[in-house]
Amino acid sequence: MKQQSLENLTRGIIRENPIFVMMLGMCPTLGVTTSAINGVGMGTATLFTLILSNFMISLVKNIIPETVRIPCYIVIIASFVTIIDLLMQAYLPELHLALGIYIPLIVVNCIILGRAEAFASKNSVLQSIYDGIGMGCGFLLALTLLGSLRELLGNGTLFGWDLFGEHITPMLIFIMPPGAFLALAAIILTVNKLRRNRQ
Repeated sequence: MKQQSLENLTRGIIRENPIFVMMLGMCPTLGVTTSAINGVGMGTATLFTLILSNFMISLVKNIIPETVRIPCYIVIIASFVTIIDLLMQAYLPELHLALGIYIPLIVVNCIILGRAEAFASKNSVLQSIYDGIGMGCGFLLALTLLGSLRELLGNGTLFGWDLFGEHITPMLIFIMPPGAFLALAAIILTVNKLRRNRQ
C-alpha cells in the first residue's frame, strides 16, 4: 500500500511528467510561461484543480451513470476552476490578469480530464489524491522551469529580480511565442538524455 502510494505520488513528477514526458497541456505551457511567476501561478492553479477534481470524481464515481460520466467530470472540474479563478481574481489580481483566459481553460486541460478518466474514476479516494498531487507537482515543476528559463534568457531576470544588470543583452525571442518552443525543446532534450543515462 505504501509502495503504491509513493508510486502514485512520484509518477507525475518524474516518470510520467505531463509536459516533459507525456506532452500534455501544451496550450497553457507555451502560452503563459513568459515568466517564472506566471508558471508558478498557472501550475499552482492546475495543481489544486487536479487534487480537488480527482478527490471528488473518485468519491462519486459509483453514482455517476456511465453514459454521462465525461459531462459530469467537466461540471465537477469547472466548479473547482471557477472557485480558483474567483479566488485569484480577489487575492492575486495582477497574476490573474497576466494569466487571463488560460485559467478558465483549465477546465478542458487534457491532463485533468485524462487523470479523471484514467485514474480517479477507477481508484480509491486516497490514491486519487496522491495521483493529483503527483501530476500537479509535475506540471507545476515543468511550468516553473520553463518560465524561469524563458524569463532568464528573454529578460535577464528571475522572478522579477534583475540578475545581470546591463552586462548582457537579453534574447527577446525567448519571451515571444517562438522562444517557448525553443526553450521547451531544449528542456525536453535534456530530460530525455538524463532519463536515458539512468536506464
